[in-house]
Amino acid sequence: MVDVILKKGKEKAVLQRHPWLFSGAIETVKGKPANGDIVRLLNDKGDFMAYGFYNDQSRVALRLLEWDQNVAIDEDWFRKKVALAVSSRSNILGDKNDTCRLIFSEADYLPGLIVDKYADYLAVQVLTAGIEKMLPVIIDELQRLLNPEGIFDKSDASSRAHEGLQTINKVLAGKHPTEIVKVLENNINYGINIAEGQKSGFYCDQRDNRHIVALHAKGKKVLDCFSYTGGFTLNCLQNGAESVTSVDSSALAIETLRTHIQLNGFNASQTTAIQSDVNKQLRLLREQGEKFDLVILDPPKYAPSRSSLNKASRAYKDLNRMGMLLLSSGGLLATFSCSGAMDIDTFKQVLAWAALDAGKEVQFIYQFCQPEDHPVRASFPEGEYLKGLLCRVY
Repeated sequence: MVDVILKKGKEKAVLQRHPWLFSGAIETVKGKPANGDIVRLLNDKGDFMAYGFYNDQSRVALRLLEWDQNVAIDEDWFRKKVALAVSSRSNILGDKNDTCRLIFSEADYLPGLIVDKYADYLAVQVLTAGIEKMLPVIIDELQRLLNPEGIFDKSDASSRAHEGLQTINKVLAGKHPTEIVKVLENNINYGINIAEGQKSGFYCDQRDNRHIVALHAKGKKVLDCFSYTGGFTLNCLQNGAESVTSVDSSALAIETLRTHIQLNGFNASQTTAIQSDVNKQLRLLREQGEKFDLVILDPPKYAPSRSSLNKASRAYKDLNRMGMLLLSSGGLLATFSCSGAMDIDTFKQVLAWAALDAGKEVQFIYQFCQPEDHPVRASFPEGEYLKGLLCRVY
């Protein structure tokens, strides 16, 4: 096994068990490991520190796996990590849910591996060279544990490029997913296009938040922005919303939303689905004098990195200001950020600025987070990306 030597004074993050080691912290590599090989990390005195995946094409040169020198990083190690992650989700799956995230990368001690369950199919994203090398073992273990109809590669091209990997979406085991896979979340039916849908096909990270928001929707006039295929819309309808207006820029998402309304037997006359840029539509609704009791804002990632945070903060502020202006006095704003670079305190400050610009008073009455199948590892706070606030606006 190749030894990688750490620069003097760069031990702190490793000792705190942070799983990333950047290339600038490495003094030397004693050998020529291939990208994705498991190497041994030593400090400047030659003492063992950790094992990890090596990649000289990535800014994260080492993704650390194990801090116990006496533990073998072999096939059995990976099988145990997969089994541990899958077993920890058993309480989520049942009569009301047959979809969830089974493995969440670093949070489940498998950096670069994401596995989502959609009924009898699995969607896999492989984002590191190390996981790519271990993929046959991982797929075999998933088949042994779950016996799915099929396992499909949904790896994101841009993320794989950082590791010097190409992307070919393909069947990894079993059958190719049917064009539409029917799944159940919060006792609501969805049709998921695993092969062609965004990300892995569905955003199961909002499962709990959709339910919580819907508890406030009964008898309310609701505006659901960035509605995608209708997660918040359908939950609000299920909980007795008077009406829901859904806005998304994607024609396919809007059409799928309409299909989901029909699939669940909801009253289509209570819904309005609009294909439009959300910011443009918010301005138009204000010009028309529309008011809502509940506004939901679930935009895409505005801040992909710390360097884009200032620009993103302005975008979040403008979006939330418009949302506040469309609320009746005492109405509720459910607003989210999936930007890992924006922490909850910064998000609260952005909303305070939006309230000032809108001339509104705002109370934070509930704080949203990602669900238990998207855990946050104590030594890896970067895994906490989803946050949100339920606000009462006067």
